[in-house]
Amino acid sequence: MRVYLPATLPLLAALRAEGQLGPGPLAAHAVTPGLREWYVEGDEEELEFVAFTAAAQSALQLLRHDPAAPRRRVVISADVSDALVKPEQELGSSLVELSSPVSLKAVVSLHVDDADAERDVAAAVDVVLEALGGDEDAQFTVDGAEDHDLAWYDASELDQLLTGS
Repeated sequence: MRVYLPATLPLLAALRAEGQLGPGPLAAHAVTPGLREWYVEGDEEELEFVAFTAAAQSALQLLRHDPAAPRRRVVISADVSDALVKPEQELGSSLVELSSPVSLKAVVSLHVDDADAERDVAAAVDVVLEALGGDEDAQFTVDGAEDHDLAWYDASELDQLLTGS
């Protein structure tokens, strides 16, 4: 199953150093049965985009808890065994729990904000919890960060990404 793990640049460095992200359990996003049922009209690509976007928003929450991390959202795409994935049962949710660490070998690609997104991401980090609570002004700020596309990197480019950031 393809999963999308929210992360930060320091977590990418830890992934490189340790050869895995974890320990488990880890929160991630994926195309779950509940997501499929909620978005009946959506094709596979649209469902993956919804899960990916949810992971990028979760990365904002990770950044809120790590004030020293560069203000760039990171999403790690990985292929893991279905047996490791426990989906949340809520209708429409892409949230899953991974029961064990994710190895670097399972990583397919990395997605990272460019430097030009840092100001908008920093503003979104400051209000992401309020946005999740329904504050419309805060959601507008979070949407400003989501207007930035994350750059795609192959997993083999991890070293280059970390030295170039």
